[in-house]
Amino acid sequence: MTMSDLVRIAACHASPVFLSAKATTAKAISLIQEAAKNKANLVVFPESYIPAFPIWSALRAPTENHDLFKRMALESIYVDGDEVNAIRATAKQFGVLVNLGFSEKVRYSSATLFNSNLLIGTDGEILVHHRKLMPTFYEKLTWAPGDGHGLQVADTSFGKIGVLICGENTNPLALYSFTAQGEQIHISSWPAIWPTRLPPGILPTPGEEIPNGNASDGKAAVSSVARGVNYDNVAANRTRAAAHCFEAKCFGILCAGYLGTDAIEIITSGASNPKVVSQALQKSSRGATMFLDPTGTLLPGFTIDSKTSAQEQKDFLQEAEGILYADFDLGDCIEGKQYHDLAGGYQRLDVFELKVDRRRRQPVVFK
Repeated sequence: MTMSDLVRIAACHASPVFLSAKATTAKAISLIQEAAKNKANLVVFPESYIPAFPIWSALRAPTENHDLFKRMALESIYVDGDEVNAIRATAKQFGVLVNLGFSEKVRYSSATLFNSNLLIGTDGEILVHHRKLMPTFYEKLTWAPGDGHGLQVADTSFGKIGVLICGENTNPLALYSFTAQGEQIHISSWPAIWPTRLPPGILPTPGEEIPNGNASDGKAAVSSVARGVNYDNVAANRTRAAAHCFEAKCFGILCAGYLGTDAIEIITSGASNPKVVSQALQKSSRGATMFLDPTGTLLPGFTIDSKTSAQEQKDFLQEAEGILYADFDLGDCIEGKQYHDLAGGYQRLDVFELKVDRRRRQPVVFK
């Protein structure tokens, strides 16, 4: 491949078949087949696509979630299991790269899970197996911390590709470790929603008036945190992904999940306050799937009609499922390096030193 070649990306803005590893794997294979038919070179899935993202931990008390955790543990998958093997075989069959987010279980425990990601090569081989360094906030109720083994950029026939999961894209040291490996395409995977508060109006407080933060009314502007506003998932995700694209001079793929009606029904069922949980799920801001260029600027993508093959330009996908495509010219990663090559000519290697431990951690070492 030459630097002037275009790489076609297919980002799957899709929901899992909630808490069903088998059915979600079948859906993933179908999406890979569709993307390959549309000449995609790299097919990307959201965070923890198989079997689901445990969003119930944000909205239900831990004491209510034992059954959901048990289902999550049973439906999480092994890295050498049937589900991953089927997706590897599909990648090889169609000659595409596949990036898969999944909840990983391990053979030394019945309930230790990791928020994991695989980058699978065109020959079906696993190029990078990454476990999220640190589960974020309520994710700690489901997943254990990972390790540095997956902080690797894969040098593929379609560019140098790295991936971090959700909140890891806030970690400047992890991001720099990818810059220092010459990353050209950075994948960041995200959940469908990630509420930190209940949306306004679900649990009104009698007599409480939330300031609107409008400086024109003579009052001082109030931050969104002080106003009790939910975490702006879309803005936050784009901000950190764009910052990395600008600093690393790489393309960005933000692939977010989609919240299906089956997820809403399952998470609501058995909740002590099902109405609140249901409304919170439905009213929380949806994650968006989008692309960024090496300056951090939004790169419009397009959808492809499955019947007519007609293309329609889309800035992002958010409110409906689909596959968003874009064509990356990796030659566009060069110009910005003239100005700020943070791992090369614009770095002071005599002043700063970063060490990364890539050892895969095990619970015991037998000798």
